[in-house]
Amino acid sequence: MSLLDDLFRTGTLRVLDHALAQSLRRLDPATPEAVLAAAALASFAVGQGNAAFDPARPQLLFDADIDWPAPQAWLEALSESRWVDAPDADSSASSDTPLVLENGLLYLRRYRQYEYRLALRLRQIAARVPDAGDLAALASLFAALFPEARNGDDCQAHAAASALLRSLLLVTGGPGTGKTTTIARLLLLLVAQAQREGGPPPRIALAAPTGRAAERMAESLIAAVSVLRQTPGVEVALCDALPTRASTLHRLLGTIPDSPRFRFDAGHPLPFDIVVVDEASMVDLPLMCKLVEAVPDGARLVLLGDPDQLPSVEAGDVLAAIMGAASDDDITGEALAPLLGGGPAKSPIDARPLAGHHVRLRRGYRQAESFNLSPLALAVREGDTDTTLALLRGGQLAGVHFHENLFDPLQAHREALLTHWRALADIDDPAAALAQAGRLRLLTAVREGAQGARGLNARIEEALAAHRGQAPAYFNGRLLLVTENSYRQRLFNGDIGICLRGDKGAPVAWFPGDAETGPRPFHPGALPAHESAFAMTVHKAQGSEFDSVWLQLPRQPTRVLTRELVYTALTRARREVHVCASAESLRQALARRVERISGLAARLR
Repeated sequence: MSLLDDLFRTGTLRVLDHALAQSLRRLDPATPEAVLAAAALASFAVGQGNAAFDPARPQLLFDADIDWPAPQAWLEALSESRWVDAPDADSSASSDTPLVLENGLLYLRRYRQYEYRLALRLRQIAARVPDAGDLAALASLFAALFPEARNGDDCQAHAAASALLRSLLLVTGGPGTGKTTTIARLLLLLVAQAQREGGPPPRIALAAPTGRAAERMAESLIAAVSVLRQTPGVEVALCDALPTRASTLHRLLGTIPDSPRFRFDAGHPLPFDIVVVDEASMVDLPLMCKLVEAVPDGARLVLLGDPDQLPSVEAGDVLAAIMGAASDDDITGEALAPLLGGGPAKSPIDARPLAGHHVRLRRGYRQAESFNLSPLALAVREGDTDTTLALLRGGQLAGVHFHENLFDPLQAHREALLTHWRALADIDDPAAALAQAGRLRLLTAVREGAQGARGLNARIEEALAAHRGQAPAYFNGRLLLVTENSYRQRLFNGDIGICLRGDKGAPVAWFPGDAETGPRPFHPGALPAHESAFAMTVHKAQGSEFDSVWLQLPRQPTRVLTRELVYTALTRARREVHVCASAESLRQALARRVERISGLAARLR
């Protein structure tokens, strides 16, 4: 049996992956089996979140014991195939072959083009140095915003100052490191800079991958600006020029019904001078490519993200790739001396295109007395299992609860969980119901099975519907999670809504809208593909926060169990987190890191 047939027979490949290889076989029966298998694996790799397939490391895709071809022989077969193009690294793929081989990686053509175009545009944006004008004229305002800047260890101040000299800036940091505070002050400086130069205020766009992430971004920025209004030395007029709304990336780019294209692209750039994107770790390769190409010449692009979170569900690990190429070395020390003090640059000049375009915020600012998550999040981030278990078992972290060897919180804590969800059905106001729904969420690592989101939701639905004597379809208080994009309805994968009774008793599905229109109603039958959202995978919960998070880790080992998954789940909590897991499952998770196959970092260097 051939490698391709063996992979498909064992259930490793999807029907889609197998069909690609079979189509090549039909078009040319002489196609070598190694090429057919590689084509299917390139498709499978994209489905697993990778940009490409690495014939030298096929084990990254599977845990199974498979007799793989020798890497060099495999690469030679691919390079000689009529179905594979091998373009120069600095040029666009020229032929119309379905596969591209470059730097030892096999791509589906479209994803190689996304990587190539994204790297090219990021380098172009980074290469433009904006005119900073007289920085000394901003010194008094900068000192009011960052009174400790001249001490030399204020990363927030360094990020804000760097934005004055950079068209591309990546700002990373974990929860509570002050990313939103930094952005508010950074934008204020750019507004002041334009004012001092006699120009109009810059047009600023705020965006995030999901609706909930966009809402959080706007809420956080409004709160940060309200603090700035009370800060001595800050003109209120400058605060008035800052945006108060954020949109999803799809809405920013302008969705076109029934089309994968957007209204704004390279030929029709966005009408903004500054584009700020939050939760950049969630943005996949195709969407980031389309976004960056739509940024107009001369505009600034600021990306925010937490590098320790899970990467995007879809293909690519864009934030990690940009971080790998955009060093945070201080190569602008002398130019920023009027604001930060000091003299010449501390680090030698780095010739890489994105060198110096990254600032990582390390100091934690947000720490409520009632919720002491930081030590645990740090231990998980570092993969320190012994410290993680000691902190969980010690019970000394406020708001952190460890339910060791508990694999079914729905049984052990049934009433505590169901009471919250039952109360949703008694709320008549859609906005209040959506807000209350975000107070608690059960997160799981997997989608299928008894411990997966689908199985948990089925049990919750049955319990809630039975309690009300309702049919389990669209009962009052049911939470809904959209699982596919509907550009026509402006509902996107990851959006969360709630079912409530309408005026005539029929169910209405309410989803968040903007600040002016409020929640938007839909007939449940008209919704795109969706499922219940009482329990969610950690991936789907990215970009959201909940007062209380219950994290359930699976009893059996699984490839998706990684330290990034545990870290992402923990940092979704605002007030308390409950960890339901065994010591062994935590050890397995913290020992495994997400590794995506991509050539983007190398292109950016």
